[in-house]
Amino acid sequence: MDGGIAGLLARWGFSWRGLGDNRHGEWWLLVQLVLIAAHLLPPLPAPEALGIAWPLALRLLGWATFSLGLGLAAQAVVNLGSSLTPLPEPMAGAALVRAGAYGHCRHPLYRALLACSLGVVVALGSPLHLGLLLVLAVVLTAKAQREEARLLERHPDYAAYRASTPAIIAGVPGLDWR
Repeated sequence: MDGGIAGLLARWGFSWRGLGDNRHGEWWLLVQLVLIAAHLLPPLPAPEALGIAWPLALRLLGWATFSLGLGLAAQAVVNLGSSLTPLPEPMAGAALVRAGAYGHCRHPLYRALLACSLGVVVALGSPLHLGLLLVLAVVLTAKAQREEARLLERHPDYAAYRASTPAIIAGVPGLDWR
């Protein structure tokens, strides 16, 4: 099963013990996945329930933003290559990637997730989904900061990269801590 799901999970550092004690940041990932899955909930309250006719233009803009987020995620996954892990603990021996999407921000996958979430908010006009976006931003920021502490330990040149490259979204307080 070395090439199967169990082998991939082991390569990323997942373990039953890690789920119990969060040794590789498993809890951050679980919270992130719950928040992402919660985006499948219907809009609460729906704009119509508030007496608002949500414009088609906003729905289309939202789904376009969601699609852009998917494209950004695909680009980041390709750029990260074999260094990809969903955990905030970098894999041992993984290269520090600074090219492609990682030349524009240090956490392009998190930026892509936030773009997808924003797209859902705009498409649905849902206060619930706006709350999910805000909580997701907080969780991804904390997860990224844990990841960066480990990257600083493993890659001596990470400090210079961090100083010159935005974290998630340039110039947005809380999402750019250069």
